Amino acid sequence: MSHLRSYRNAGLIPRASGAAVAALKTRAAAWDLDLIETPDALSMVIWGCELRLIPESDAVRLELSAPEMRLMGNLQDSATEIFAEAGLEVQWERVNTGALAPGLAVMRVVSVRQVTPGFTRVRLQGPEAARFGRDSLHFRLLLPQPGRRPVWPRIGETGRTIWPEGPDALHRPVYTVIAQQDDWLDFDIYQHKGSPTCDWALSAPEGQEVAIVGPGGGWCPEADRLVLFGDETALPAIARMLDLARGEVSAIIRADLHDLGALAADPRVRRADDLLAALADADIGGAYVWFASHAEEARQARGHLLSRGLTKKEFMAAAYWG
Repeated sequence: MSHLRSYRNAGLIPRASGAAVAALKTRAAAWDLDLIETPDALSMVIWGCELRLIPESDAVRLELSAPEMRLMGNLQDSATEIFAEAGLEVQWERVNTGALAPGLAVMRVVSVRQVTPGFTRVRLQGPEAARFGRDSLHFRLLLPQPGRRPVWPRIGETGRTIWPEGPDALHRPVYTVIAQQDDWLDFDIYQHKGSPTCDWALSAPEGQEVAIVGPGGGWCPEADRLVLFGDETALPAIARMLDLARGEVSAIIRADLHDLGALAADPRVRRADDLLAALADADIGGAYVWFASHAEEARQARGHLLSRGLTKKEFMAAAYWG
C-alpha cells in the first residue's frame, strides 16, 4: 500500500514514547479509528494516509505518507495538534512555513442567482475548481468579515495551520458542490435570517475574492440500497447523491415544495413534515441510511437506528445545523 503514496514527511518527538503512544490511542478512539500495532510501530490510517509511530531509544519517530500534497498537509496539521494536546512538540523534517492552508483554493465569485424561493446559487471560478466535489461532497467557504480585506490561513512554523483571529476571523460554513467543470463550481445557499453567508450573497459579491478549503465530508455511500433523509439544509447533498448513487436510492425530505425544484417530479423522492416519524416508519432493511438535519434530530435518529440493530457502518446521522 505504501508504495502507492507519493508524498512523505517525518518528525521526531524526543523522550516521549509512552506519552506519544497514549496520545495517538486517545485520538484514534475519539475518531473511531482502528490502530495497527506491530512489535516495531503503531499506525493510524485516515483519509487514505498513514501516520506511523516508531519508538527509538530516546525518542519517537513519526513517519507520514499521503497520496497528495493537500492530504499530507492535513495529516501534518492533525499530527502536530494531537501531540501538542499532550504537551509534546514534533520536530518535523519539513514544514512549508507561510504557505496557504492545506486544501485552500482562492476563487472569484462569477455569479449569484435565485434558483428557487429558498435557495441562491453561487458560481465560483478558479484554476483548482476541478478537484472539488470529486470523492467528497463538501467544502468550507471562507468569508472575511464585512468591510475587511481577506487574510487567509497559513501554515505556521510548527506545522499547524494558523487561522486569522479578531477582526480578521473568517466565517467558515460548509456547503455542497452542486456542479463543476475544470475552472468553476456551483453551490446552493439556503436562505434564512441571521446567516452571514446569506447576507454576503445578497450584497452583490460578484467579482469578489473568496477562498474554499477541501474537499471533505465523505462521498455518496456505496450501497446496493440507499435511503436518504434530510431537511432543507441537506437538500443540495441529497440532490447530488440521487445523481451519484449506483444502486437503488430513495429520499424523504422536509422542505417546501417550491424548493424541491426538479426533485418534486422525481418518483424516488417524497416529502415529510416529520423526519423522525418518517424514519421510524421506513423500511430500512438491508439499506444504508443517511440522515442530516438539526443537531437534536440527528442525535435522536442515531439512537433510533442503533436501537433497530444497525451498526455504525450502516448509517450516518449528521448535524447540518443547530
